[in-house]
Amino acid sequence: MGSPDTGERVVPSEIVLTTRVGQLPGVTQEQADALIRLGIPNVGHLLTHLPSRYEQEEPETTIDQVVPERVVSVRGEVSATRPVTFGRARRFEAVLVDHTGRLDLVWFHMPYLAKRIHPGDRLLVQGKASERNHKVQIANARWELLDPDAEEPEERDARLRPVYPASEAIGSRAIEAILERVLERATDQLPDHLDEAYRRARELPSLADTYRMIHAPESQADVDNARRRLAYDEFLLLQMGVALKRRHLRERLQAPELDWNETIDQRIRARLPFTLTMAQDHAVQELVRDLTRPVPTNRMVQGDVGSGKTVVALYAMLMAVASGHQGALMAPTELLAEQHHASIDAMLAGSGVRTALLTGSLTPGERESTLARLASGDVDLIVGTHALLGGKTAFRSLAVAVIDEQHRFGVRQRAQLRTSGTRAETDTAELTSAVTPHVIVMTATPIPRSIGLTLFGDLDLSVIDALPPGRAPIATTVESNADRGRVYGEVRAEIDAGGQAFVVVPAIDTGSTGGDDELRDLRAVMDELESGALDGKRVAALHGRLKRDTRAHIMERFRSGLIDCLVATTVIEVGVDVPNATVMVVEHADRFGLAQLHQLRGRVGRGSKPGRCVLIGDPTTEDGTLRLAAMAKTTSGFELAERDLEIRGPGEVFGQRQSGAPPFKVADLLADGELLSMARRDAQGWISEAPNLDRAGDALIRRRMMKAHGAWLGLGDVG
Repeated sequence: MGSPDTGERVVPSEIVLTTRVGQLPGVTQEQADALIRLGIPNVGHLLTHLPSRYEQEEPETTIDQVVPERVVSVRGEVSATRPVTFGRARRFEAVLVDHTGRLDLVWFHMPYLAKRIHPGDRLLVQGKASERNHKVQIANARWELLDPDAEEPEERDARLRPVYPASEAIGSRAIEAILERVLERATDQLPDHLDEAYRRARELPSLADTYRMIHAPESQADVDNARRRLAYDEFLLLQMGVALKRRHLRERLQAPELDWNETIDQRIRARLPFTLTMAQDHAVQELVRDLTRPVPTNRMVQGDVGSGKTVVALYAMLMAVASGHQGALMAPTELLAEQHHASIDAMLAGSGVRTALLTGSLTPGERESTLARLASGDVDLIVGTHALLGGKTAFRSLAVAVIDEQHRFGVRQRAQLRTSGTRAETDTAELTSAVTPHVIVMTATPIPRSIGLTLFGDLDLSVIDALPPGRAPIATTVESNADRGRVYGEVRAEIDAGGQAFVVVPAIDTGSTGGDDELRDLRAVMDELESGALDGKRVAALHGRLKRDTRAHIMERFRSGLIDCLVATTVIEVGVDVPNATVMVVEHADRFGLAQLHQLRGRVGRGSKPGRCVLIGDPTTEDGTLRLAAMAKTTSGFELAERDLEIRGPGEVFGQRQSGAPPFKVADLLADGELLSMARRDAQGWISEAPNLDRAGDALIRRRMMKAHGAWLGLGDVG
């Protein structure tokens, strides 16, 4: 029989990386529970719980040596305390004494300290000293309660003190104290996935030294060196995953080898609504080179709004159809899918190419019929939303898959569309060689190079860097709410001159944004325009709650000139093409991101007439002000992408849209460009020498790479 449960926690004789935090000496059950809630269940996780910043802690001095206007550290005993209330203002005061004198302490707006600091307590305080009423005091000092039962710690020298992400249940100082007790033993057990020669060549510290320096730095140089190693590791592991995925795709999988000749080229071009520009033609040539090989294409077509990416993608899909296979185009919204389907249908009218639309709005009967036609090969080209990723979707022979607005989909979704084309193929004897389709992704949201190398490093890149002939730049102005009346008067004049207008609002009704009374929603704007500035004009509303047939009907009437002004939510962000639309007004423009504003702006000026975009807003944040200023300054999506990265940072530019792509804890894409390039070169070199990371010394780095990036990169089948 086992020994009875006494309820006491067992303290292990040896502390290892897997030791639970609740088993560590000196850690209370409450602290252990708080650490677990922070995602720190064991010593290994504790070690990787990195400081968010550092505070410069000054060397200790005695009270009689405190000089006003200098930051000082002092310890002493609390001789008196009192809370003070004066009207609404509240503060807490204490007197600290040592053998040399007295120091007054005051904390403003912190009355709760009366329950934490009491006469007789010994404190270590730090802050900027000042002189008040001929007495020296420190206001809002950082403070630490010294344990009365422990041996008095030695006076501290100047040092950088780590500040950790913490909670109300356990503070930074408590986490620091726990780490101090286990740091040496924990770091001694850390295996390094980079050998000494490799580290020396790149001036990188060992992993053990890295964690010692990050948690207990002796200088800022220690912090910088440790941070550099951790950032390099983050880049290296990701770039290894990308390189592995790229190699697997190009060397282990097969795709249909599509036909191309002058006759096919001429037949496809005859279906296009205009002659291709030099930039579009260059992108087509790159795709032709890819698609005529049995190596799966994985290419991004990147171009500004209105640059003609869809026509380039259609060329690739028609190559698939001409070769006896199928093409698919996946869009992020139903409205965009409907627009793509309508425009493609118009271009292919009378061609014999059989198209279909697959979205969530189809009735069950329509969906089943479409899926059956797709699986049997009665559909040559299908346009859809994420419904194309459904478990029942099967193609007879999918050869080209196009994903529009790449930034809205992630690596995992690209892989899902790729495998959805594989199922039916492997069941069809004559097509067993077509293991995977070619994948082309399109984006009108230009991607900064650093983001491209990380999140989209598995893609080749084609850039359409010129607009079609005759397109004039769109003039953009920023106006305050006070100027709204004048703005809509100018919109009316534009309509009187034969143009059409978009008005974009952030919400259908205020209830969808938490009831913000100041928000001008779609219904309010509609009412004001119809009874005011656009009285007598034909105004209609478009939003995502409308049924598909209703949306299609409204868009067709707008495109035909039967509607003067369309008041819409961001469902018109991408893909809507109305050449006669010349002016756009965006209400509460500071609520939108730069990429979204740029996409919206691209809906006007698509014909021969110049376009104008008016951004109405009174930003209350610095970011909002910077975004609107950037929009007014440039019409280049590539410049705006870099500006967006500067304003919001890489962690927010694409966010969770990347299907779980992990944010970097340490690496900074803005500051660490050279480190990223070095890690990318190193990863590619490593994978070229060990394509499957199956050498004896590669097991650890492979394991760490798979843990960090295997899931979202879809590396389960690699190697």
